[in-house]
Amino acid sequence: MEKRTCLECEAKLSGRKDQKFCADYCRNTYNNRQNEDANATVRRINGILRKNRRILAQHNPNGKKTLDGITLAEDGFNFHYFTNTYKTLKGSHYYFCYDHGYIKLENDQYMLVLKQDYVK
Repeated sequence: MEKRTCLECEAKLSGRKDQKFCADYCRNTYNNRQNEDANATVRRINGILRKNRRILAQHNPNGKKTLDGITLAEDGFNFHYFTNTYKTLKGSHYYFCYDHGYIKLENDQYMLVLKQDYVK
């Protein structure tokens, strides 16, 4: 008969044959350690997305506004991160951070918008 031990603390296991951990604490500790690199990356990217959304919301309280790109950049907006895009029938691209978005116009101008129901 093989000796089964907890994957985290190596305590002897008794009970179900498919049991891997002796307690919830060991299970959580083991899984957190396994995922810490991925969690750090996800946290960093989510932080950037939340900041982008906050900047867009701050500059666009009424749902539509035109703004200089330099103003967004000075506030720390990161144009490389967005949650989704929307391509119009005319071929224009809107970039969204959750429910707030923008489209680049001429002369480094951006039109800030709120997501509409028809935009998926």
